[in-house]
Amino acid sequence: MSKLPAVGDALPDIAMTLPDGSSVKTSDFLARKLVLFFYPKDDTPGCTVENKDFSALAGAFDAAGTALLGVSKDPPQRHQRFIEKYALTAPLASDAEQGGLSDALGIWTEKQNYGRTYLGMVRTTLLVGPDGRIARVWDKVKVKGHAEEVLAAAQAL
Repeated sequence: MSKLPAVGDALPDIAMTLPDGSSVKTSDFLARKLVLFFYPKDDTPGCTVENKDFSALAGAFDAAGTALLGVSKDPPQRHQRFIEKYALTAPLASDAEQGGLSDALGIWTEKQNYGRTYLGMVRTTLLVGPDGRIARVWDKVKVKGHAEEVLAAAQAL
């Protein structure tokens, strides 16, 4: 089991792929607050609610000087279909490469379900300060009310 990132840790600068095929790195957000929300899979019930909630609050995050970026291992084309299906406005990135950001942070890890062991994404949200250091960590996130809680923390930072 990997160790999750801690408050004060520097965020690794690892590239991910956006739905249009371009890449984004965490350093692209320096000098601005960033919310990275890691979720298991596009178009599943909890992940859809989480993405819709962050999208609904995108304007408020922007007003708080905070960028949003949803991250999963789904390929860019799947992200694009997911965005279009639900009119999502929170940007999504594909972290499909082995050794990617979720691997480096210990968020892509061994999970167990009904006695089966597999690798999967632990629903985790990071609030990163403008200095590129982690200011807050939410792990094993429960979706209901989560986006609002993260917004309040971003506004207070």
